[in-house]
Amino acid sequence: MSIVGVVQTTIATPPVYSIALEESLRTELFTSYTAQQRPDKKVRVGIRFHLLTVNDLNIKDQTLSLSGYLTIDWWDSRLQWSNTSSTSQDYTSINFLFATEEHVWRPAIIIENGVDGISVISDTSVPMRIAHDGRVIWNPAGVYKVNCESDTKYYPMDTQGCYLKVSAWAYTQAEIELYFKVEPVDTSFYSENGEWDLLSAESFKAEAQTRDGDSFSSVFFLIRLQRRLLFHVVNTLFPVALMAILIAFVFKLPVDSGEKIGFSLTVLLSYAVYLTLISDNIPSTSNTVCYLSLYLAFILLLATIAVILTTFVINLHMRTDDERMSNSLKKFTSNYLIKFACWKNKCCHRKNTVHHERSDLQIYNIKGTHLSENNNSHYNETEHKEGSIDLTWKELSEIMDKVFYNIYMILIAISTFVLFVVIIFGYNNPDTS
Repeated sequence: MSIVGVVQTTIATPPVYSIALEESLRTELFTSYTAQQRPDKKVRVGIRFHLLTVNDLNIKDQTLSLSGYLTIDWWDSRLQWSNTSSTSQDYTSINFLFATEEHVWRPAIIIENGVDGISVISDTSVPMRIAHDGRVIWNPAGVYKVNCESDTKYYPMDTQGCYLKVSAWAYTQAEIELYFKVEPVDTSFYSENGEWDLLSAESFKAEAQTRDGDSFSSVFFLIRLQRRLLFHVVNTLFPVALMAILIAFVFKLPVDSGEKIGFSLTVLLSYAVYLTLISDNIPSTSNTVCYLSLYLAFILLLATIAVILTTFVINLHMRTDDERMSNSLKKFTSNYLIKFACWKNKCCHRKNTVHHERSDLQIYNIKGTHLSENNNSHYNETEHKEGSIDLTWKELSEIMDKVFYNIYMILIAISTFVLFVVIIFGYNNPDTS
């Protein structure tokens, strides 16, 4: 009978879980427990970030708002009950205990690049999960608003990289060491943002931060975001490109319409408004230059010059024939400007040969009618012997309108093409450094 009794004692099952049993364990663990005392000389603290959503990325204020929570865990040998020899009774039927930061030691951790104030992460309403082997798991959640240095070079087709910097506070690296869990960033519960696409969420161990000669452990989480295209292509890029073309069309308006100056000033003011709107959406820094701002500034310059050139054209148009036009101006206009302007379809001007003979110049038309023209008359009323054409000031103003129109269309087409090529290249090849 004694042998049977020994066997029954050896294989006795642990007490069944009950509230009284858990209260007994809690009393035994926390009777002499001090929350201000760290568990060991050097505590290794595991960090994992769970990204839930990107609330807002304000590139003007250079801030990023994230919703998520951290998984922070460490071992506290004072809170283990898996070894029955160290406790008054067998508590192995209890898998977990729960307590708050008021009763359990926790590492002092801060979000180093927070913009709404820097303070130790604390939440007394979030319970800590304590396992039977002494492992403590804590999941403080929150909305983290951090500083994000924006790169506006390719705005509005830009890609931004923002950091969430987590550092130990008060405890030096010799006392607390932060390290990453197996999967440092979890995006399995991530909700899409309407303005930004999440390209990647990365993590890396940063060099220890030195403050007052002491080193503090830090870890960084890198969130890469790329702006969605549709809204800004429809509301920014296309209107800007279409308005640029309107600048050239001021030279298509006839002077007699009386609308040339008003039209050019309207386009000028419209571009000034757009430049103001773009400037309100990008940070006032000189670290990077926004290519769209350069484009708008260049088009604004063209619009300003267009007002001056329009005034010049109107001045030419209003001159009377009593004011003599110099032969050099006539020659330059007939040899170069008319060709460039394709005035009256004279894109390729060929110099006609005039034969100075005493006999009549015989010309036949399509019907075979014989026409004669005396050699003492001019070959063409507008053609001079030196190769220039008789022009009126009104005709010269029309030629200058066409010249300026062609120049502006070339400049606007080239600059717009270069802008789109550059920002599309930057969008498809984001900087990952």
